[in-house]
Amino acid sequence: MSLKEEERRIIVEMELDKAERIFAEQKLLRDGALWGTLANRLYYALFHAVSALLISEGYEVGTHKGAVIRFQQYFVKTKLFSVDDGRFYSQMQTMRENADYNCSYDVSEEEVLERIEPTRLLIEKIKQYIADKTK
Repeated sequence: MSLKEEERRIIVEMELDKAERIFAEQKLLRDGALWGTLANRLYYALFHAVSALLISEGYEVGTHKGAVIRFQQYFVKTKLFSVDDGRFYSQMQTMRENADYNCSYDVSEEEVLERIEPTRLLIEKIKQYIADKTK
């Protein structure tokens, strides 16, 4: 990605801000028992955080599957993030696809509620990694 350093910094900030705003929506969706939509928003919050991470390192985001692959390739295989982090992100992407596109799949309350805190933690881990790299 051929961005000037200042452009990259601005886009990374925008992606992280979007991740935080989308994650905040989970409270309303949880209160409304909108489990499929909650799964979607949790995934997208994570997607924007991972996008910020990729962009911060000069990688293209590409497609959703491409972002999962790049996260695995550049951050999990290099041990910057754990195998569990990579697995969780991939599972969130699959859950979101199923919830959005598979008419015979309904996300359960339990399934999505147990993913709220891990999503928050991975977003925070990504934010910390980016902050540490920019010091």
